[in-house]
Amino acid sequence: MKISRRQALAGLAGAPALLSFGRTGFAQPAATTLKISHQFPGGTIEQGDFRDRLCRLFAREVEKRTNGALKFEIYANSSLMKTNAQFSAMRKGALDMSLYPLPYAGGELHACNLGLMPCLVTSYEQGARWKGAPIGKALSKILEDKGIKFIAWVWQAGGIASRRNPVLGPADVKGLTIRGGSRETDMMFAAAGARVSTMPSNEIYIGMQTSALDAAVTSSTSLISFRLEELAKSLTAARKGSFWFMLEPLLMSKAVFDSLPAAQQQVLLEVGAEMEAWGTAEAHRDDDQVAAVYGAKGCQVTDFSADHLAQWRKIAEESAWADYAAKSAEAAELLKLARDVS
Repeated sequence: MKISRRQALAGLAGAPALLSFGRTGFAQPAATTLKISHQFPGGTIEQGDFRDRLCRLFAREVEKRTNGALKFEIYANSSLMKTNAQFSAMRKGALDMSLYPLPYAGGELHACNLGLMPCLVTSYEQGARWKGAPIGKALSKILEDKGIKFIAWVWQAGGIASRRNPVLGPADVKGLTIRGGSRETDMMFAAAGARVSTMPSNEIYIGMQTSALDAAVTSSTSLISFRLEELAKSLTAARKGSFWFMLEPLLMSKAVFDSLPAAQQQVLLEVGAEMEAWGTAEAHRDDDQVAAVYGAKGCQVTDFSADHLAQWRKIAEESAWADYAAKSAEAAELLKLARDVS
């Protein structure tokens, strides 16, 4: 979004007599087009990766409620810019919006690593409570101070695709090269004796295809969308619980958000909040669907047991949790607030 566009909007707002308004109260002549970028495969509103569909549903509803004053262009599969560049671009106002795995920004903003702290969030219901809890308010303020606005909170559970035997407990990763999806998950795996590899989820396929990866943890949706069943011999599903719950919110540049009229801001937030329940339902559906997809390919499908998850929890607390809290007093407080949400 360019400065000239914001200036134009400001000028129009100051000259209401020159505008034609519909029943919704939004100006008709000068529509604002916002770009939404994400790393996931593209599709349609009806079919495809639900994260892409969420962006398209969100865009359609916002455009409808603003009577066309806000329009959207959606760039799937990192076609507008590389995955890891999207967060910084939003901070600078160079990108309007992204459905973005929050821990990918952990190197730029340490607080974001909480978005995939292994064993910290153990259910969708618990994750949903973050938004209205002190941890959600604290995380929102930290991001807003750095130029990022939460629009929709989306959580996803993750499972493990393996080119070898199933990965269930810590003993199963010893000697494997595995992708964890966040610095903290990688720390937990390293503490269990694994070699770790860092890459966005849209690069896992080539990593497994070239044998650079033995196994990878990612969301159930990505396990389907990126066709990892073509390479895997086994799947550990998240349908009965997981140590891996990632916050993948719909985010917006705060500079861009602040440049819009208050009525448009309200619509963005209202529609974003409405998309959260839809996103959770779709994530749940994919937790079940992924098992069927991999089973149909002849993969061995297993589930985490309570004992497996307890073993992972012990290692996570001693490695990733301890490291995160030691970074600063703010980090320690954020972890405490997150642990308070049960």
